[in-house]
Amino acid sequence: MGARAQYVVVENGVRQRYGSHWAAGRLIVDLLPGPLAATRCFRSRRESGEWLDDVWCEGAALVDHDRRVLLWHAVVESWADYRAARAVLARTWAGWDVRFAHDGMGDLTHHLGLGRDLTRSPGWFETGEPSWWADPRGTEPSSVVSLRMPDASVRAWGSVGEPLQHLAVTPGLIDLLVASEDTPVPTDMPYGGVHFDPLARTVSLWAVQTVPGVHDWPLPGWEDWTLDFQGDDHTRQAELLPAGFPFPRPPLGPALRQLGDWLDVPPPDHAALLARAAAAPGPQGVVAAEVHPAALTPDEPTGPHPAELAELRTVLDALIAETAAG
Repeated sequence: MGARAQYVVVENGVRQRYGSHWAAGRLIVDLLPGPLAATRCFRSRRESGEWLDDVWCEGAALVDHDRRVLLWHAVVESWADYRAARAVLARTWAGWDVRFAHDGMGDLTHHLGLGRDLTRSPGWFETGEPSWWADPRGTEPSSVVSLRMPDASVRAWGSVGEPLQHLAVTPGLIDLLVASEDTPVPTDMPYGGVHFDPLARTVSLWAVQTVPGVHDWPLPGWEDWTLDFQGDDHTRQAELLPAGFPFPRPPLGPALRQLGDWLDVPPPDHAALLARAAAAPGPQGVVAAEVHPAALTPDEPTGPHPAELAELRTVLDALIAETAAG
């Protein structure tokens, strides 16, 4: 499956939609030089008449010049990579309202006045029986789950589950948490966290990834609970965690330098590789896979102008220096 991306540009009241079968992994790099460069890049890709859903869309951006709003989401390798990207965007998109689209495609279509369910079928949010994805030995959990105990103390665990998975299994999860063994202290920041307070009937959630459905509260099973969605702000949960289970503080310098390295890497020609693979004969009896024609169209996006690239590198150098200075 390709890393499909969706782009929407709004300017002078006109909305245009573009797409790529391969560019979701480069979406952050395409955004970094600022609104003019990003808009040229997106408009150089193929126009699209379809809306991707949250399953197929691995990266998306909505650039609204009329309201000076950028909505975006993309898969990031770590919490530090996400924070580094946000730090750069805050400077290269100065004067814009830059938001991470936590609700995935729902945030984009909602901004356009089309509602949050345009790309979602009824009953799309799947729930299940209570399950607990503890990480008994790992020190790099996907999420951290914390629980206010009856004596007002707080316990915390690392989990291999994503933040929203813990809300898809109803409040029965809390009984599993109480009986769960402790997990190691994290050595790297998770992608998100969830805190349960049964007495206050409150769920708190933060994430540096999409959590589709977060604005459809109450989710099934949580009808008498209140959601405190904190966006990408982990500090409130950090204040609640036990003293012996703190969040680590990874430096942003390496992630900022990695962004600079990515600027020198040309987009890979996935289409050529797929075309050769699709044309190659397979073992006898194997049915050839169908390939969407658009997936074989090379991505040839317009890159930033030299002056835009130079300004971006100046921003990166400044942020790296500030990070090193503490």
